[in-house]
Amino acid sequence: MTSLCLRRPDDWHLHVRDAAALAAVLPFTTARFARAIIMPNLKPPITTTALALAYRERIRAALPAGSGFEPLMSLYLTDVTDPAEIARAKTSGVVHGAKIYPAGATTHSDAGVTDIRRLDAVLARMEELDLVLQVHGEVTDPAVDVFEREPRFIDEALAPLAERHPRLRIVFEHITTEAAVSFVLGARAGVAATVTPQHLLMNRNALFTGGIRPHHYCMPVLKAERHRAALLAAVAAGTPRLFLGTDSAPHGRRAKEIACGCAGIFSAHAGIELYAEAFEAAGALDKLEGFASCHGADFYRLPRNTGTITLVSEPWEVPASYPFGTDELVPLRAGERIGWRLAAAAE
Repeated sequence: MTSLCLRRPDDWHLHVRDAAALAAVLPFTTARFARAIIMPNLKPPITTTALALAYRERIRAALPAGSGFEPLMSLYLTDVTDPAEIARAKTSGVVHGAKIYPAGATTHSDAGVTDIRRLDAVLARMEELDLVLQVHGEVTDPAVDVFEREPRFIDEALAPLAERHPRLRIVFEHITTEAAVSFVLGARAGVAATVTPQHLLMNRNALFTGGIRPHHYCMPVLKAERHRAALLAAVAAGTPRLFLGTDSAPHGRRAKEIACGCAGIFSAHAGIELYAEAFEAAGALDKLEGFASCHGADFYRLPRNTGTITLVSEPWEVPASYPFGTDELVPLRAGERIGWRLAAAAE
């Protein structure tokens, strides 16, 4: 296959930051995706509907001229989130979910949830109003091996939560393990997951190839090859429970290449092309459109997009860096090649 025409896709897990950083990265996403769920972990976090509406307007102001891109907002849940805020979010029409970050799990999660049971009243209100819960699924107990944080979270937090709130729609974000695949595929109705390009294309060896590779460091961290293979097999099977969420997370070079660097991989510059590589490797290009353009929209109960994008099988070399305010941004595959290229997009 030399070209591939897809219904315009959406990104169901995206970080675009704010201010100059927002202006630097947003055009990559708008060139490829019609919509994206915008993650709320700014400093300070987006904890209220009013903050989400203001952030949405800043994103809209930064859109390239003529762009029809729609930012879909989410709230950052804390130990003291008021259930009344959930009603305000639902009524807004532009907040489509609320996110659990276990405190200390990843970038800007220090204001996150210390005990998920504290949220039962909030989750009950979300269940009642049908607002999607988005979950960063890792325990933060320092005694737990970093590669086991996701399976432990399933057993200790996520599975009990799904049982306590049987009508709550849940997205298990950026899953990385065989255990997560098994949980999502075997879960009750209303449970789904996003999958990133890095977890489909790389295993944990990529963190150490030729030395420490800080631009391959993300949370959840890359896992062993058997886990990558399990993820790829699951998306290649075409299950509607799994859909595209890049988790593209830009950090400047100075924040990555230091003694204690930030977690996050920037992939928005090739946010659909990298998935095409993965699906092609699995012999499942025919399943890419469902994963990228249909399953997420259906889960969030939004209409599927009517526009299209065209990808061509034409390798291109990724720049070594992109401008990023007063710093520079090192993208995934910097200085290397990607096998598919975005050729055209139509609204």
